[in-house]
Amino acid sequence: MDLGIAGVAAITVIAYVIGLLVKATRLNNKWIPIICAVSGAVLGIAGLFVMPDFPAGDVISAAAVGVVSGLAATGLDQTVKQVCTRDNCEES
Repeated sequence: MDLGIAGVAAITVIAYVIGLLVKATRLNNKWIPIICAVSGAVLGIAGLFVMPDFPAGDVISAAAVGVVSGLAATGLDQTVKQVCTRDNCEES
């Protein structure tokens, strides 16, 4: 199965869902980017061993890909939040 870059997108989606789950808890929201980054790193390392076409060849690179993917999930959340605030998405 050739996942390639789709594996990285999957890490971003999973980290996003983890961020949403953390947001639903009583934990302070300031920790969400760190939790997403760490979960992304763990998923990136797992992806190195599980996905044959993962775009990293060693553990450090896989962790870096995961961290960036986890932080991308945080950025995606903030982008949606800012765009919806500007365009009044809640009124629709």
